[in-house]
Amino acid sequence: MPLPRLRDPYINYRYRHLLHVMRVTLALAITFALIHAFSVPHASWALVSTVMVMGNLPHIGGVLDKGRQRLIGTLLGAGWGILITLVPDPPPLVVPVWSLAGIAAATYVTFKGRYGYSGLMFAISLLLVVGDGQQELGTALWRSFNVLVGTVIGILVTAFAMPQKATDVERFLLAETLDKLARLYHAHTRSTTSSDLDTQPLLKSASSLLIKQRGLVDAIHRERRLQRDELDTIISLERRMLSTIELLLETHWTTRDGHDRIAAMAGLRDQQHGLARDLGTLAFQVRTGQPIDIALTPFDLARYSTDARQATAADGRALFSPAGYLWLNRELARLTQELVDTLSELRRLPSQRLRKRAEYHVLTTHTPFPDDRNPQGPGS
Repeated sequence: MPLPRLRDPYINYRYRHLLHVMRVTLALAITFALIHAFSVPHASWALVSTVMVMGNLPHIGGVLDKGRQRLIGTLLGAGWGILITLVPDPPPLVVPVWSLAGIAAATYVTFKGRYGYSGLMFAISLLLVVGDGQQELGTALWRSFNVLVGTVIGILVTAFAMPQKATDVERFLLAETLDKLARLYHAHTRSTTSSDLDTQPLLKSASSLLIKQRGLVDAIHRERRLQRDELDTIISLERRMLSTIELLLETHWTTRDGHDRIAAMAGLRDQQHGLARDLGTLAFQVRTGQPIDIALTPFDLARYSTDARQATAADGRALFSPAGYLWLNRELARLTQELVDTLSELRRLPSQRLRKRAEYHVLTTHTPFPDDRNPQGPGS
């Protein structure tokens, strides 16, 4: 087996925490070597800038955006500070008043926009340059230069040293979420008593994955592969699917009589197991970077409508849980179809890199859920 490639998305995802630490350490080492090799004055600002750009942002999109904002803020802030410093024999209070005016203007402009970090860096760079009003121009220039050097090194190391793309992380998190939903739904349909299911760990894990996906939206958007509204739609559909499965669990076990009525509906379990397998297949296609191509079988609930309307308990009470349970299954199938349609329209979701490397990570074959009528699975 060949050695893993440096840009292998599976390796980058699996060891993303360790690789991020290595990237930060490498960037600091490069910065440290440069400032000592050339004896750069006020070099500590270069090291600080490198850490500030990369510190808690392992993804290319996040670092590029933060680095760009830092460069813009530094250049504008340092430029304004240098102009103030160049004023010959400034009258009293000119330097502090002009500095405060510049900071106020930058804060006002960036208050409601997405360039708030640029406004912060404008203020920091300006204050570095003007200092207490008695700053020498040489000192101001060296400090600004060091900020730019540290920022550029952080961006370059993030982009070229085993880069981690937020888009790839989103693919794996989406696939993992779908896989958990499929397993939860399949286990639910195979259970015979409520004690058979311990759903809380799976539900909690799926919810945590959705939160992680939401935190990646900005970084993915900055990588220019998926749009913000597309990501919002995908995450919203996932959350609604999770909520629907939670309601299915509750409805299924409202009463024992209701459960028995549901269990007696011939063919319902086959449709449910088919949907669970389709969810697993969708997760596999997303994980391996394949084009989304799944033909879901619509839920046929008309055949169960009479049983659902006439369902009664042993004491003659009307049972509403079977009808609600059927509707929730159809809703889950509808949401799944909507997610499939949404993903299939994203031309930049499939990944050739993922498909090429999948065979080295034993991801080229997909094992669907076993069919209850055939323990060995379909096609045996």
